[in-house]
Amino acid sequence: MSALDLPGWKHVYSGKVRDLYRPDEGTSDGADDGNGATERMLVVASDRVSAFDHVLEPGIPGKGELLTRLSRWWFDQLGGADGGRAIPNHLVAGAEAPAEVAGRSMVVNELDMQPIECVVRGYLTGSGWAEYQADGTVCGIPLPSGLANGDRLPEPIFTPAYKAPLGEHDENISFERTVELVGPDIAVALRDTSLEIYSRAAALAEAKGLILADTKFEFGLDADGTLTLADEVLTSDSSRYWDAAAWRTGATPEERMASYDKQIVRDWLASVWDKTGTPPELPDDIAQRTSAKYRELLEVLAG
Repeated sequence: MSALDLPGWKHVYSGKVRDLYRPDEGTSDGADDGNGATERMLVVASDRVSAFDHVLEPGIPGKGELLTRLSRWWFDQLGGADGGRAIPNHLVAGAEAPAEVAGRSMVVNELDMQPIECVVRGYLTGSGWAEYQADGTVCGIPLPSGLANGDRLPEPIFTPAYKAPLGEHDENISFERTVELVGPDIAVALRDTSLEIYSRAAALAEAKGLILADTKFEFGLDADGTLTLADEVLTSDSSRYWDAAAWRTGATPEERMASYDKQIVRDWLASVWDKTGTPPELPDDIAQRTSAKYRELLEVLAG
């Protein structure tokens, strides 16, 4: 899917899911407002879906708008609506996006993005479960013996990854390597802020009958050097959400980890594709079921 031609904005980059735009020269959108505002950007969420570092076809109906609505809700919660401290984010208050993409876009302040995906895991699953079975660790962090797939960890763990270019696989790295990449002060801030956000979000999700199993965040530095939450946050694409009641009573891992995210896509793709060459097209029923799960999660969390 090619990027849209939006009046007043120039397309500059497309990722797996999002398209980025800068203001056209001569427009006022990117100008400093006299209060230290930085360059603005437009982030447009498409309906594209990725799994195993590949963008799949076709997209998920309505996905871009659903993800944007959920991100905005979480930015509001983490801005203090949940009773915690206000965590800075990249949204430009009061800025209007073009009408063509208003429901699935955000006008944001440009940041110096950090090359770290800040992954927090509260439960044992996915690639972490595979590593634990082999080595008793997750991303090199030793864990107690005897844990089962889907079990809650003794405490949430920060397992950063180095952000690879589009089409390449992100690389799990140690905290020590994170320090080497961004320096000790920023590394500590990334870790501590990620763990704080996870803790707050997990508590809010639990109150809604959900388990936030794991998630990932991205941060940048604003013009003043303030660490700022960016990109999407706590969406169905960046997080694993499970039904808490099913997790408590389920007899199998599949029943325990009944998800509200794109695990439907991952499971189907893993069952039909050996991860070589071009992935197959998504069947319509998989796309529709995933869209329904995204919508259900938004309704459960935000009402």
